[in-house]
Amino acid sequence: MRILSFGSSAKGFGIVQEVLTLGLIVITMIALFYFDFDFTLKIGIAVLAFTIVVLINSASQLLNIQKEASAKAQK
Repeated sequence: MRILSFGSSAKGFGIVQEVLTLGLIVITMIALFYFDFDFTLKIGIAVLAFTIVVLINSASQLLNIQKEASAKAQK
């Protein structure tokens, strides 16, 4: 029996997912610190980027769980 842990969630990422996630984080940091946006817009950008990263992480974990379940069902 395998126990899921959020600490090991990055292990399920592929190279493309890692690059896109890190790119999103870098672009967000540049947008927040380099450009002169209104404070509420900065908060909105940060919340949107955080939400996208969490959704990518959740989708990756769900796909891994689904792959494991289908592999067990085929045995």
